Amino acid sequence: MATLVRLGALGLGLLAACPLHAGEKTDFDPDHTRLGFELRTRWGQVLDGVFTHYDGEITHLPDGRQQARLRMYTRDVEIIGHPRYSEWARSEKFFDADRYPVVVFTSRPYDETLLREGGKLEGELSIKGISRPRSLDVSPSTCDRPAKDCDVLATGAVRRSDYDMDDWLLAVSDRVVFVLRARVKDGTHP
Repeated sequence: MATLVRLGALGLGLLAACPLHAGEKTDFDPDHTRLGFELRTRWGQVLDGVFTHYDGEITHLPDGRQQARLRMYTRDVEIIGHPRYSEWARSEKFFDADRYPVVVFTSRPYDETLLREGGKLEGELSIKGISRPRSLDVSPSTCDRPAKDCDVLATGAVRRSDYDMDDWLLAVSDRVVFVLRARVKDGTHP
C-alpha cells in the first residue's frame, strides 16, 4: 500500500497553482492526468496499475490555501498488460470493488508554494472503508505554472495490510506506491 500512496499523486492539491476565488473549484485535465500505483512481485516484476475512472477537484479556501479531493474508482482499475492481476485488483482480495467502489484521498489545506518547491502533502487516504493519515511527496516543479504548463508529480507509499488487502503477500509485496501526474483544465480559472 505504501506504493499506492505514491500516487504521485494524489499530488492532488498540487494542481491548483492558478489563482481562484474562495470556494471555487478546479477540475483535473483528463488529457494530462494519470493516477496509478505500482506493485512488485517477489520475483522483482513491477506491476503498473491505473485508475481509468476518477474525479476530483482542488478547492480554493478563503485563507488563500487550497485543498484537494480525489476519488478513484476501483471497478475500472487495471494492471497494465495483466488481465489476471486486473481481476485480482478489483476482487474482494484487493480493492473489493463491489463493496468499496472508490478510493478517496483528501488533502489537508496547503499553500500553493508546495506545487513549486515540492514537499509533503498531508491528507487522509480511505481504502475499503478504512481511513488513515497519509502524505504524498510532491516533486519540485519544472515550470513557472505547475499544473497548467507542466505536470504536478506526487507519490506516496502505503502497506496493503493496513487496509485489509493482505492477500497474496507471499507473491506480491505489501508495499504499494501511488503515483499521480496531474494538470488542471484550461479555462477553469477566472
